[in-house]
Amino acid sequence: MQAEDSDALAALADEIRRWGRELGFAAVGISAGETGKASARLRAWLAQGRHGGMDYLARHAQLRAEPRRLLAEQAGPQLRVISARMDYRPRGEGAGWVDRERRRAADGEAAVISIYARGRDYHKVLRARLQALADRIAEAAPAASFRACTDSAPVFEVEFARAAGLGWRGKHTLLLSQHAGSMFFLGELVTDLPLPVDLPLAEHCGRCRRCIDACPTQAIVAPYELDARRCISYLTIEHKGAIAEALRPLIGNRVYGCDDCQLACPWNRFARTAELPDFDVRHGLDRATLVELFGWSESEFRERHAGSAILRIGYERWLRNLAVGLGNAPTSPAAIAALRTRADAPSALVREHVAWALARQSGEKS
Repeated sequence: MQAEDSDALAALADEIRRWGRELGFAAVGISAGETGKASARLRAWLAQGRHGGMDYLARHAQLRAEPRRLLAEQAGPQLRVISARMDYRPRGEGAGWVDRERRRAADGEAAVISIYARGRDYHKVLRARLQALADRIAEAAPAASFRACTDSAPVFEVEFARAAGLGWRGKHTLLLSQHAGSMFFLGELVTDLPLPVDLPLAEHCGRCRRCIDACPTQAIVAPYELDARRCISYLTIEHKGAIAEALRPLIGNRVYGCDDCQLACPWNRFARTAELPDFDVRHGLDRATLVELFGWSESEFRERHAGSAILRIGYERWLRNLAVGLGNAPTSPAAIAALRTRADAPSALVREHVAWALARQSGEKS
């Protein structure tokens, strides 16, 4: 490659970072898209069965190992991954947000929904803006190939972001940044444009194990190792069947996802609020009660979660999760009355969890 070509690509990389910021991304980095160590870790994790019912992870393991296959057949020989970070803490949140979240989690009548899911579906937001970034780059490099990916595409997003210098992998397995904690989304552009790559950062977790100790179900089985089968986010979102009875009391009042490991992380004192209004809280999901949400009809569920990531779990699992929360809630006439309205629900899954919750409300908690 000629020196002038290298200079032009370096200048284009700087432009890409600037365009990314204009589109709402807080940081953009570039890596070579190498997957060797990440692929080996994934294969070992799958062999242990720690992916639970997420069979798609096994089906797409080879595609993750070969991100070049995401590009058109006529793509050039080079491979780069442009990783972008987008902060999601709702706008307007001031200091003390961690303490507020902890108080809410300690309120047994509150319905706790993971912070990232209280606004618009991030898949749609990231995908649209990644595509807009790809379109801008294509104007400068029309011969290049691109593929925009969110976490719904089979790529090693944390590994690519780590290699691109956006942060390091924390002991809870999420990406961590000294400047933004972990409260952000990641998206990628896979391309054959031979851009200069960024350098990875040093890790800064040290001896800290607060995320490990904070996990209610002990799903972080060792530093950098997660057993999804015990993770509350997996159980309330990905898991389709009955939740194991031994795990139900540990879930508490978390009805969609879990932020406990992130709330415990000291680096999240630097977590930034979103630049975009898309992640503003909708329908009072930061203050709703279990009884209130359990009373929603299916049409209300679909209407109020339109455009939300929560919609993907469906009404049946929504009620299942809320029933578990009500079973763990302080005993009250309101909780018992709410549960009784669903005791004969059409869904056997809902009926099972409601029966369990009613038994707990009747004094059979252990």
